[in-house]
Amino acid sequence: MSNFTKLNLSDKFLDNLKSLNFKTMTRIQEESLPLSLEGKDLIAQAKTGSGKTVAFSIPIVKKLKVRKYAIQSLVLAPTRELANQIAEQIRKVSRHIHNVKVLTLCGGVPYKPQVASLKHGAHIIVATPGRILQHIFETKIDLSSVELLVLDEADKMLDMGFYEDILKVIEALPKKRQTMLFSATYEKDIETLANQILIEPHFIQDDSVHEKQTINQIFYEVNENEKDLLIPSLIASRKASSVLIFCNTKIKCEELADILYENEVDVLTLHSDLEQRQRDETIIMFSNKSYPILIATDVASRGLDIDDIDLVINYDLAKDVKTHIHRIGRTARAGKKGLAVSFYDEETRYKVEMIEEKFDDLIFGNKDEIEASLDEIDCEYRTLFINGGKKHKLRAGDILGALTAAIGLPKEAIGKIDILDFVSYVAIKKEYIKKANEGLRKNKIKGKFIRCEIK
Repeated sequence: MSNFTKLNLSDKFLDNLKSLNFKTMTRIQEESLPLSLEGKDLIAQAKTGSGKTVAFSIPIVKKLKVRKYAIQSLVLAPTRELANQIAEQIRKVSRHIHNVKVLTLCGGVPYKPQVASLKHGAHIIVATPGRILQHIFETKIDLSSVELLVLDEADKMLDMGFYEDILKVIEALPKKRQTMLFSATYEKDIETLANQILIEPHFIQDDSVHEKQTINQIFYEVNENEKDLLIPSLIASRKASSVLIFCNTKIKCEELADILYENEVDVLTLHSDLEQRQRDETIIMFSNKSYPILIATDVASRGLDIDDIDLVINYDLAKDVKTHIHRIGRTARAGKKGLAVSFYDEETRYKVEMIEEKFDDLIFGNKDEIEASLDEIDCEYRTLFINGGKKHKLRAGDILGALTAAIGLPKEAIGKIDILDFVSYVAIKKEYIKKANEGLRKNKIKGKFIRCEIK
């Protein structure tokens, strides 16, 4: 694989990429970046974990004129979670440039604060189709300076019924622009959309992420009552420290969470009943390794950028093969090996047969061979909630300094730091969490006492 020095990027840009640990290009980056940096339209078929977010973030940042305070790039995404993660990635890729403003416009969060933020201007917008349309018609958002449009996970947006909304958004954009479409699949509806909105696009395909040696899939035939008993042993015997379990309903998510909690296993749940703040918090605490298990509906099968998931368990088989592929794609990201375990019974055997048509390397295990294990299922970290964020001018360095210099925690005790607009979350090794909490309550951050608590 090539490294980023082969691209026509400034030394500061390359140094920033290196600081983000982007050393060599993934296949989709290697094939798309030379074209996108020349301003070409492109269609990229790439599955999750392929590095596609960086693939379109680099041309967005390269094209940016920071002194021109107008919306220059627009990224459309299917979900709030994905939009937030894309925005965060663009901020990281652009941090060698001062005063870049990236704004997310998504449903599920208050509308008026977004209107106020737009009045202050933005360079890059990351949005869900419904909310950006609301701003087009009500706020009269000015998109006349947009030079680059990205549609990420276009197939998911079409599955969610956003086809007409996408076309309405595009009507508000300049006809002279660069357009990039990223999709995990390339079916007839995607081809139709691409023909309508792209000009002489280059087509790039990367199927390397889900090659058979990357994800091992094991299927167990079990009845409904056996699933709950098998899961703790399955996780412990595989020594999995980060597990994502998919259920088809939010009720089943909560029922399974209760069962595991009664067995002294810490779990998180993610489904549509949760408010956006709760969903953000849940994703952060799972991704920073503070909880070993996340039980979710298909709201988590797409649009979550969480690395190093050891094991995906399909407690219920997905409604279709496409969703199954996206579920198992949560493990083995960026070419790493992973494991996906699926439960089925006589009623859902037909779904297994449909999956078999797509994969020729499925393993059918015997449930009696799952070793009973009493090993503890736990995480190395816990999360400290801090009631202060970007709007309070709080930075990661401020938090790190308070924890190390003022309180005396070793740097290796501190994990991932996530700073949102009004709150922050810090992963801290379990043996230091109480000291960190008590210390921050007694010490100031940037000259102020800030409320904190252990999550």
